[in-house]
Parts: sequence; structure tokens; C-alpha cells
Amino acid sequence: MKNSVKLGALSATVLLAACATGGTGTVGAPTPQARAGQSGYWVGGQGDNIVVTDPYSDNCNPSGLGWRGSFWDPTNAQPGCDEDLIPKPPPPPPAPAVIVPPAPAPAPVPVAPPKVVSEKVTYAADAFFDFDKATLKPEGKAKLDELASKIKDFTLEVVIAVGHTDSVGSDAYNQKLSLRRAESVKAYLVSKGIEANRVYTEGKGKKQPLADNKTADGRAKNRRVEIEVVGTRTVK
Repeated sequence: MKNSVKLGALSATVLLAACATGGTGTVGAPTPQARAGQSGYWVGGQGDNIVVTDPYSDNCNPSGLGWRGSFWDPTNAQPGCDEDLIPKPPPPPPAPAVIVPPAPAPAPVPVAPPKVVSEKVTYAADAFFDFDKATLKPEGKAKLDELASKIKDFTLEVVIAVGHTDSVGSDAYNQKLSLRRAESVKAYLVSKGIEANRVYTEGKGKKQPLADNKTADGRAKNRRVEIEVVGTRTVK
């Protein structure tokens, strides 16, 4: 009977020793074979530097990995234990901004250059004036109204009005009559808005006939008023 008691006590002693000297398992507190390594964590007792872990430990980071030893501090945190304390590599630099070149400006629309224009019109004096007179008739005013309207389309430089007569009468008389008729044309154009300093007058008398003064038809052609308009306008 006494031998049986001693045997049972011996078996319990062996069982307790086995528990006290167990290996470096992952559950429970570190065993005597485990030691606090220079890494700051308990490692295997055979010097294999295997970190002793316990998923139920309160001595580790929230993931419950690794038993911290007496050498542990935040600077020697290791992967698998205290991941949040391990310095993270800096984020990669941002990708360079893509510079989109501005859209090319639209090609300018070509603008037609202004064109210098000189237009000359000739009116029969008999349509403008009575015989031997320098006062404009209604028919003459109507023709000048049309001319004044066209002049407004120009960037006007100058208007030249030149009077001509037939050969009847003296040179001096015809010279004065032709000038008075040119002056009557100028006065009317100015009344329609043409600048006075841009209208020039000249009397040629009977010096520049267009036809033979020996016939009535020829003399009618020689009695005339020539009006020349010089200016610029956009080419269309």
C-alpha cells in the first residue's frame, strides 16, 4: 500500500516537471528554455532566434503577437510583432503632372486689304443746268444724291469736280461759267455731308472738248461736268 502511494507521488512530480520544462510553443507564457533576446522579444531556448508568440497575450500589440522582453523598446519592433510601431516606408512620390499643351490658336481669318479706288463719272451739263446758267436743276440734284450715297462707302480722300463748256462765247466767259458750275456741284455735295475740304473744283472752259464744236451734237457733248472720286474701300 505504501509503495502505491510513493509511485503516484513520483508520477505527479514527473508530470509537473514536464509542464515546467515544456518547449517554445505558441500558447501560454514563455518557458524557462525561452529567453529575452537582444531583439527585445523572448526567443527559443536553442538560440534559433524564433520569436515566442502568444495570440492571447496582452503584452503585445493589438494583434497579440510576440512576448516583449526586458530589452524591448519601440525602436526594435519586428515584423509579426508590433507592426504598428515599425516605421513605414515613405509613400512613393506623386506621379508627375501631365502638362497638356494649350490648343493652338485658330488661324486668323484673312482680312482683305483696303484697295485704293478712283472712279470718274461724267454728267451732261444740260442735265444739270439750264443754258448759260450755273444753278442746279432737280434732275442734276437727283444724280448728285446718288453719287453722295456711293461716296459714303469710301474712306474718302478727295472729290474733284471739273466744269467744261462748248466753244460758244469767249474763253474768259466760258472759263468763269465752267468754274461756277463746278462750285455749284461742290456746294450740293457738301450739303449732303461730304467734307468741304475734300472737294476740289476746277473750270476748264472750252479747252478740252470731247467732240467737234462745229455741230450741235458735238457742242452738247462738250458741255459737261466731270466728277472724280478717290478713296479706299475693302475689296469684296
